[in-house]
Amino acid sequence: MYLQPVDVVNNISAEVFKEKYYQPQIPVVIKELSHQWPAYQKWNWQYFKALVGDVKVALYNNVKSDAYTPINTADDYKTFGNYVDMISKGPAGWRIFLFNIFDHAPQLKKDFTWPEHLMKGFVKKYPMLFTGGESSITHMHFDIDLSHILHTQFVGRKRVLLFPYSEQYKLYRKPFEVLSLADFSNYYDNEKSKLDLEKYPAIKNAKGYEVILEHGDTLFMPAAYWHHMEYLDSGFAMSHRAMQSSFTGKLNGVWNLFGMRTIDTVLKKTMPKPWYNWKQKKIFANAEKVQ
Repeated sequence: MYLQPVDVVNNISAEVFKEKYYQPQIPVVIKELSHQWPAYQKWNWQYFKALVGDVKVALYNNVKSDAYTPINTADDYKTFGNYVDMISKGPAGWRIFLFNIFDHAPQLKKDFTWPEHLMKGFVKKYPMLFTGGESSITHMHFDIDLSHILHTQFVGRKRVLLFPYSEQYKLYRKPFEVLSLADFSNYYDNEKSKLDLEKYPAIKNAKGYEVILEHGDTLFMPAAYWHHMEYLDSGFAMSHRAMQSSFTGKLNGVWNLFGMRTIDTVLKKTMPKPWYNWKQKKIFANAEKVQ
């Protein structure tokens, strides 16, 4: 892989952001965007536990889904308080995915502002919390709705690997899905890495970015960017999602949600083996074209 560091700025004007990052679709970390929010000082595990400790949440482990796994199927359930207790004891590869904590504690919405000076189109009904124990992994994928993301880390550190959408075939994208067939777990550690470059040689030529997010860092991920995340510490982050400004971008997001995903779900249920075999052939055929 050809990786470069994500640009990091303390603050940025709307004009520079749009010219250097938003319009050319390049990621950037804005370190102090969240510093004026009350959330920057207030939000921590114990504060959230006091507010939503009794709420039952779906948990996801580090096992990479296979061709027959229904999308977003939870691996376990616990109360938020029990989950916090579990991951506070040490490495625990369990994540909470797309937790809308604000439905349960709407007062939290007063603790941050929407950075509309940078871009428009925020989906304000759905700010989402992403949490994980130390060693938990979010496997390589792109967001199905093709929205732009401002991802702010509050507690702990997180390593993020990013690729533009155009690198999809080098990443062995599964047809009719938003997932990579390859396992990028611990890709940066020769002893622990699960990334099989002999089986997936096109990945060697993929061009992307990497960064470690710390408390208060906000990562701009342009629409359709592939991302793989590993929690170096137990922590959580919040994502602000913004729809693309173009009609085509919005239409593609709708197709992914209601067309592509429906086709994949139906065929996984009705003809799983033929569908799986066709996907496997297509994945490697596409990769061979771009090696």
